[in-house]
Amino acid sequence: MKLQQLVLKIHSRCDLACDHCYVYEHADQSWKSRPTLISEETLGKVARRFADYAREEKLSSVSVILHGGEPLLVGPARMRNICAELDRVITPVTALDLRIHTNGVRLNTRYLDVFKEFDVKVSISLDGDRAANDRHRRDRRGRSSHERVLRAIELLRTPEYRHLYSGLLCTVDVANDPVAVHDALATLHPPRVDYLLPHSTWDSPPPRPDGSPTAYADWLLKIFDRWDEQGRSVGVRTFESVLSTLRGGPPLTEAMGLAPSDLAVVETDGSFEQADSLKTAYDGAPSTGYDVDGHTFAEFARHPGVRARQLGLAGVSATCRRCPVIESCGGGLYAHRYSTGHGFANPSVFCADLKAFVDGVAERITDHTLSPAVRDRHELGYAQGELVRTLVPVVTARHTGEPGWDAVWRAFLALDGDPATAPYVDEILAHPYLHTALNHCLHGRLTEPAPLARAITAAALRAGADLTLSWDQPDRDLHLPTLGTLRLPGAGPVDVSVTAGELRVRTRAGTVSFPGDEHTSWRPLRTAAVAGGGLLLLDDADPLRDCYPVPVAAPLGPSDLAMFTKRLRGAYELLAEQDPGERSGGNAPTLTTVTPLAAGTGVRLGAHGLGAIGLAVDFEPEDLVRELPRAGRLARLRALRETADLNVPGNRAGRLLDEASGELGNAAYWADEHGERDAALERAGRALDLLAARPAGELTATGAVLAAELRADLKQARTKTQTRTQAHVTRAGQASDHD
Repeated sequence: MKLQQLVLKIHSRCDLACDHCYVYEHADQSWKSRPTLISEETLGKVARRFADYAREEKLSSVSVILHGGEPLLVGPARMRNICAELDRVITPVTALDLRIHTNGVRLNTRYLDVFKEFDVKVSISLDGDRAANDRHRRDRRGRSSHERVLRAIELLRTPEYRHLYSGLLCTVDVANDPVAVHDALATLHPPRVDYLLPHSTWDSPPPRPDGSPTAYADWLLKIFDRWDEQGRSVGVRTFESVLSTLRGGPPLTEAMGLAPSDLAVVETDGSFEQADSLKTAYDGAPSTGYDVDGHTFAEFARHPGVRARQLGLAGVSATCRRCPVIESCGGGLYAHRYSTGHGFANPSVFCADLKAFVDGVAERITDHTLSPAVRDRHELGYAQGELVRTLVPVVTARHTGEPGWDAVWRAFLALDGDPATAPYVDEILAHPYLHTALNHCLHGRLTEPAPLARAITAAALRAGADLTLSWDQPDRDLHLPTLGTLRLPGAGPVDVSVTAGELRVRTRAGTVSFPGDEHTSWRPLRTAAVAGGGLLLLDDADPLRDCYPVPVAAPLGPSDLAMFTKRLRGAYELLAEQDPGERSGGNAPTLTTVTPLAAGTGVRLGAHGLGAIGLAVDFEPEDLVRELPRAGRLARLRALRETADLNVPGNRAGRLLDEASGELGNAAYWADEHGERDAALERAGRALDLLAARPAGELTATGAVLAAELRADLKQARTKTQTRTQAHVTRAGQASDHD
């Protein structure tokens, strides 16, 4: 795992005396021997070492987090010198994300002007309302820090500095009222809140005033309920991480999940250390014996202690590996596993809390009711369309006020709210690659409105409705989903208008129209009429089609497109000869869009909505016919998981459903290979037997219907196998008698 984050200690002392601070109040006391300030010489060596590492590893970006002690104690002038040196050395090599973690007591406009100059994102420690914060976070005279921190946050929230506001860091104390804590933080409108469990070990366990083994889970779940009730208007990293991992996504915090650590710490004397939290384990726990004078970041990355936090599932205890919530919990923060005698080979000291919290979130987000989509593929298609429709306002709301986004949202509302044009919006929403675009926007992989703007323009053009939109077009090929691609005179800002079915696009390099004159470069998408009355869109141009696990083909020339279409029609002619039941069953794919893939890549599904499939340009019709049952089953299961809950996330029931469905698909693929088919059916049966033995309630009503369907499919497949075997035996006997 490559290092991408550097925690840089620039001051080793603090102006508060928080009694829960791991730097000064816990086992490791190395701060006493550190220089108070990082020297210019040490700073320069750190910057050069980190820049060299980024160059060697070809890192596209790195983060440097200015830390302490209290980093603001360096003073505004020195702070500017530190930021300037890091920027000067690292920025020519890679993108630099500068951040600072501070108690906020000294934050003023002099610091904020420095942070504005170097785009330093600011996170502030605050434990809630005054009563909660003052329980631990007082200065050395015992005075409250609360009012001073609030003044700093209000200053940070002013229009001039608001873009620097990164979030709030809150250490959990179960003696505080959780709802009062969250409400106090939420009123400050932070982009994100981090709720941090107090650093503890098995040698020094966390306080539990009421003796409850799940006191911290109960506390956090009360906040989760409040957060959910308030519409999740504030990001909460711990909650979002668990929600992500429960749905199969990545963890979003080092404190939970199995993602390998990518962090290095450099102290004020230039010493390399492991994660700061290890200071709570024992004296010297974070030490590596390395420093920037004699060691590189690459050498630090190979240190055994660093590697130990990059082992994923192999790096947790045997107890954790057997736990059903390990993907979400990850064994907890590494430091919290420590005990004398066993080191870090333990579950977290918060083990019971972490499991109860993950289980509590999983139960809260599960819809146990029966979805009609599991019994009717038309209902499934409708559910997918509604999912995409709900994503549009979610995505646009995240970009409110940003260039182009508000106009896109207004245009969508106008077209979708007009009965005459709404059906054309529905057609565009059903396009599989719009699903891809919205998911990219949702997860931050796309931040510009162009994909959604192009889709709305296509809907207006189809409907013959008037429309005016402007956006930043990243290239010269303006692709309109389901329609085609217009070649522009140049990339950059575009003003697009649709009037009476005519598209007009003005760029800085000129204006082009469609329909236009013979000089207009318009490449329409083609369709293929196939056996059974279907009409398939051959999409070889949508930039968002590149969502498959293999490369897509470049737009096809006329002869290649004709050959591809011929192969596709041949496949559908073979499909028409099949048993009608196999063509119309619940798992039979309802294809609307076919995308050519690079030669030799076969038949593939990608990260798109229902209805698309990717085919290698040189695919054989027989290969598509053979693969479709398996692909159809997988596509249906994916769509069901997106639109309904099949199981409470985080338990084995979901994996067993996936395994059974996948093996039934494999059995269909190997229909003519007796050994492979029988082995797949055996594995499917074993998965369903294990599923039947799981505790009641792990499956939802929808999941239970799917499980029963899979059991019926297995019975039918076994019956077909027996019939084929008997027929084979009969034919063999007849041949023997004839001889």
